[in-house]
Amino acid sequence: MNKATRKAVIAGNWKMNKTPAEAAKLIDELIPAVKDAQCDVVICVPYVDLAVAVEKCKGTNIGVGAENVHFEKSGAYTGEISADMLAEMGVKYVITGHSERRQYFAETDATVNKRTKAALEAGLTAIVCVGELLDQREQGVTEELVRLQTKIALLGVTADEMKRVIIAYEPVWAIGTGRTATSEQAQEVCAAIRTVVAELYGKDVAEATTVQYGGSMNAGNADELLGKLDVDGGLIGGASLKADAFAAIVNAASK
Repeated sequence: MNKATRKAVIAGNWKMNKTPAEAAKLIDELIPAVKDAQCDVVICVPYVDLAVAVEKCKGTNIGVGAENVHFEKSGAYTGEISADMLAEMGVKYVITGHSERRQYFAETDATVNKRTKAALEAGLTAIVCVGELLDQREQGVTEELVRLQTKIALLGVTADEMKRVIIAYEPVWAIGTGRTATSEQAQEVCAAIRTVVAELYGKDVAEATTVQYGGSMNAGNADELLGKLDVDGGLIGGASLKADAFAAIVNAASK
């Protein structure tokens, strides 16, 4: 991390876990565990937990995010939630383009771009996910693929809006599998993402943009991953569901 030019951000992605009552209990445990963090702390929770999370996190250093957002403001989109709805609730962040959305719900690079722009237009900070499948890494196309995903996701996003964009590199083969990219692999791809941002917006914007690593980051490997120059935090899955495990990663990012 380079804290002189950008913030470290540790964001939990709860996925489809925790009822509102369970969410309240976990947040009560998290608040004291991360209160002294020297990085930004975010929890991205299921829609049904957002109201509880926003209320619980008022006056704390924990920001609240949603796990997805629709790209239209309103309309006949049964089951979807708009960025304006999230913003009015007090939500500050939203994940776009997570690999599970791409894999299971037909997300494309184009719809990720539309969702990202909708989030930014509503004043939210977008955590934009990019990353490769295992066969794509083995074919040696990781960098080309991630560059393409990043460029399309940011199409039409202004340099000023980039202040509210976090890019999360999540190798799909390392999500929920227990496998983790080596710190060198994470650094290599996060640096490539920053290079793309520099090509699009200039060096200053690139140096100010937070690039996270997501993919089985945990208390055991967080120090090594976060020690790399271009790894500015983590998008944390399973470890975000336990206060002590999440706090350990926050502590690693606070060093």
